[in-house]
Parts: sequence; structure tokens; C-alpha cells
Amino acid sequence: MHLLSDEQLFDSYKKAMELNLDKEFIQLLEEEIKKRNICIEIG
Repeated sequence: MHLLSDEQLFDSYKKAMELNLDKEFIQLLEEEIKKRNICIEIG
């Protein structure tokens, strides 16, 4: 995960949600987003 920039991580999260990927994968992305204190805007 550390190889991804914040932007790449956020884009990956959005795409994973769009494609309804595995919930565990999305959870891993969410945990990394929280670690980095990235704000997610919903809507």
C-alpha cells in the first residue's frame, strides 16, 4: 500500500466501490485511507 500515492489510493477505493469488489479488499483500502488521514467525500 505504501507504493500508492494518496490520489492513487483514493482512486482505487472509488473504483472498487463502483465495481462492487470484494468487501475485504475495500476494507483494506478504507483502513489505509484512515491511516493516511485522507478525507472521503460521499455523494
